[in-house]
Amino acid sequence: MNVKEITNLMDSPSMADMTLIEKAYNIAEEAHRGVLRKSGEAYFTHVFETAKIIAELKMGPATICAGLLHDSIEDGVLTEEKIRQEFGEGILFLVNGVTKLGKLKYRGAERHIESLRKLFVASAQDIRVIIIKLCDRLHNMRTLQYVRPDKQKRIALETLEIFAPLAYRLSIRKLSRELEDLSFPYVHPEEYKNVIELMKLKNAETLPKLEKFMKVVKRALAEEGLTNFHTDYRQKGLYSLSKKIVKKGGDIENIYDILALRIFTDNITDCYKVLGIIHSKWRPLPGRIKDYIAIPKPNGYKSIHTTVFTGDGAIVEVQIRTHEMHKEAEYGIASHLSYKEIKDSQNKEMGWFSQFLPKTINSFFKAQAQNKNTPSWMMDLAESGKNLAGEEMLEDMKTDFFENRIFTFTPRGDVVDLPIDSSIVDFAYAIHSDIGNHMSSVMVNNKIAPLNAKLKNGDQVEIIVKKSAKPNRKWLDYAKTAMAKRFIRTALNIKTEDIRP
Repeated sequence: MNVKEITNLMDSPSMADMTLIEKAYNIAEEAHRGVLRKSGEAYFTHVFETAKIIAELKMGPATICAGLLHDSIEDGVLTEEKIRQEFGEGILFLVNGVTKLGKLKYRGAERHIESLRKLFVASAQDIRVIIIKLCDRLHNMRTLQYVRPDKQKRIALETLEIFAPLAYRLSIRKLSRELEDLSFPYVHPEEYKNVIELMKLKNAETLPKLEKFMKVVKRALAEEGLTNFHTDYRQKGLYSLSKKIVKKGGDIENIYDILALRIFTDNITDCYKVLGIIHSKWRPLPGRIKDYIAIPKPNGYKSIHTTVFTGDGAIVEVQIRTHEMHKEAEYGIASHLSYKEIKDSQNKEMGWFSQFLPKTINSFFKAQAQNKNTPSWMMDLAESGKNLAGEEMLEDMKTDFFENRIFTFTPRGDVVDLPIDSSIVDFAYAIHSDIGNHMSSVMVNNKIAPLNAKLKNGDQVEIIVKKSAKPNRKWLDYAKTAMAKRFIRTALNIKTEDIRP
């Protein structure tokens, strides 16, 4: 291990950057000297590898330094004052933000939940905190085999339910994919074994055909005058594949993106040219064309996906995007952040954290959420922010934020981003609590629909309101999102405990 392994991963670091990181490296190495992990390796290896992952995300030197120092206060090897003197308040804040609650009086689940809450409070003030935490968690998952079996399951489950979806929602697919696949065998060991075997069989069948098709596509694009592009293919993540197998009723033959051809261009115009050329030569599979450039996914992902018959009996998914889109798909919000830009971006992207914060902090994020670049779903979450009880907080995170999302539309074409299986009631309250509270009837795709109807991706929904209309208790059964349920309970003056069995 040496500091150059970290600095070599950075984009053109200055001498001052490298000097700062070297100082953090030396102090962290000295602080953890003689301390071993359960694997038998030096503890310093963990903070070093965490810093390397941060550097791979192209984060700035302050974030990398905090990665090197992130366990030093908790382990009692450095004091806050020492870090403040050597590195300043900014890096100290990042270190404290990632530090777990070592002296909490809580036990069990409550202690765990309070640790998450503290992490979210710090992350809401500076998004780099959550990125450091994700990198820390990734290295811990890479070495999870050295942990007690009971702890393995708990840590892996938390990673699968909280940290991997969080990385995905921030569009840092580079992290979320590995976090999912590292957690998978500990949480669902039998499903993991089955998917491994299926993947081997499918790859043996599909890969030769895909490589042959890739060569033909490259030649076809060149013949049409397109030369500034490059191609590769990607393999679907194991956990992602397992979820899709369940969705398809166990039939892997109906899954066409286990291996997918990817085509990268310099600009958006060329993306659509590529799509046109491919469709002119290979017949597309109906219903499988998805334009995430025109309408990006809720986490910001952009690409064009199409699935075509190759002519030799194979069916292949093709993904088309610019180089910049690919960078954002892999690195997400991290691709927009640097230590020079952090003041402008630290609060814009994290408005959603406000729902887990005390009201005094939440009021600040309501003001921040007015920025025109802030997605509407962040502003909506900020509006509904509350200091929730522990278990309720975790459930709300899972249902309102970490589940798969769908796009629905208002009659004006505004996008309303909702968890999958949301109802019309959820849609109404996602627009505004007054719309939900006074909803009288609804049109979905220009047809009258019942309030309990589940919405599908692309549905256009028109809410008709009346001043005299008001919620009823049945709406609690119709609603999926915690936000809608809270508004309904408030309107009906029902306490949460009153509806629990």
